[in-house]
Amino acid sequence: MAQQSHTPHHPAPPVHPVDEKPAAKRLVPAALQHIAAMYAGVVTPPLIIGQAVGLDPAGRTRLIAAGLLIAGLATLLQTLGIRELAGNRLPFVNAASSAGITPLLAIAETTAKGHQLPAIYGAVMVAGVFCLAVGPFFGRLLRFFPPLVTGVVITLIGVTLMPVPVGWAQGGDEHAADFGAMKHLALAAFTLVVILLVQRFTRGFLKQIALLIGLVVGTLAAIPFGMASFDGLRTAPVAALPTPFAFGAPEFQPAAILSLCLVMLVLMTESSAGMLALGEICDRPTTGATLTRGLRTDGLATLLGPVFGGFPTSAFAQNVGVVSLTRVRSRYVVALAGGTLLVLGAFPVLGAVVSLVPMPVLGGAGIVLFGSIAVSGIRTLSEAGLDDSSNIILVAVSLGAGIIPLAAPAFYADFPAWARTVLGSGISAGALVAVLLNLFFHHLGTRSTPRAAVLSAASPGSGTQIP
Repeated sequence: MAQQSHTPHHPAPPVHPVDEKPAAKRLVPAALQHIAAMYAGVVTPPLIIGQAVGLDPAGRTRLIAAGLLIAGLATLLQTLGIRELAGNRLPFVNAASSAGITPLLAIAETTAKGHQLPAIYGAVMVAGVFCLAVGPFFGRLLRFFPPLVTGVVITLIGVTLMPVPVGWAQGGDEHAADFGAMKHLALAAFTLVVILLVQRFTRGFLKQIALLIGLVVGTLAAIPFGMASFDGLRTAPVAALPTPFAFGAPEFQPAAILSLCLVMLVLMTESSAGMLALGEICDRPTTGATLTRGLRTDGLATLLGPVFGGFPTSAFAQNVGVVSLTRVRSRYVVALAGGTLLVLGAFPVLGAVVSLVPMPVLGGAGIVLFGSIAVSGIRTLSEAGLDDSSNIILVAVSLGAGIIPLAAPAFYADFPAWARTVLGSGISAGALVAVLLNLFFHHLGTRSTPRAAVLSAASPGSGTQIP
């Protein structure tokens, strides 16, 4: 009888938590948490920009659908990747960043009616090309964006956006007869109180979606008083892919392009910081190649997004927080969340549901959302060495430059158009001053910082996150 040969059984190597494919009972709830954390942030830029350029409810619905579609595609590309070309293959969410809102509003204010979105989209597309060109070398530039600079920028994002939810709380349309009426303020206050109560008295998943609960409860409370419009829902198609250049062919204005390229540097810093943080959280250190692939995805999404109605794309650091809190590190969880956003974008009627939310309800929630961004920036600054007098001066002057357009909107009225576009945005003005002062105080005539130390300093582990 032939002797059977026994091949030794070698156990399969363990799967890294990032590459783990959880069962559906774990996958779906974990993906829902990411969607809940990101959804309000994804729809905020198209809501604000759509309102600012005077789009009707149907137009805002199309803009929201485009934002969801681009966010879904970018997130899928980041998490799943395409060989060595694009995608950091981390549980990383990409979508339109709040940091780009104020510069986009500045472009809209300095552009003739009817040309606002084309001018915005032209500038965004060039910013995408800029990101693709600079991305491979960006690791070397991170030393010019330490927590001191990013802290100023993040703080200014929250502060300069605060007038937006305040206007929403008053009704949204400053030309309306009932703008600022007590019914609007009461609804905004009610929404804010709901969010605070959920945050105070719930735990786990409910606490995570406090903002979403506030939006839903506030909207339901508005319906009996006739303060919720169903026009967008009635006219929205059930399913339709966004039409290319539905809002006009892109227009390329030099001042707008300069402003958006500067903002793109800030967004690239956000994305780099998010990748570095996730690398630490997931025990998969972020390499230069990972950064390059991730930023290339940002650039592609920013370049191609305007074709369908998207805006500058960057990391969503609130989802970095979800990974850190839940310790669910699988990139397939976030890929499912991205796929869900893609489906929501392909069905405009689902995006129209968001347009049901009355402006005062958005105002109450927006105070929490944008206020938390400012708090995140303050937290970053508190860890950025403010015991040094040079750093205090840098932050003081940069914040002052960023707040000028907010405190005195007509301050730059007599400046050339290109200067009004750049300096009229508190974020871009503050970022520009912060970078120049950082060069002046910490780089001119000083020894260069080793690249490894720079990457470590820029890590969100040191506080450079937007919640």
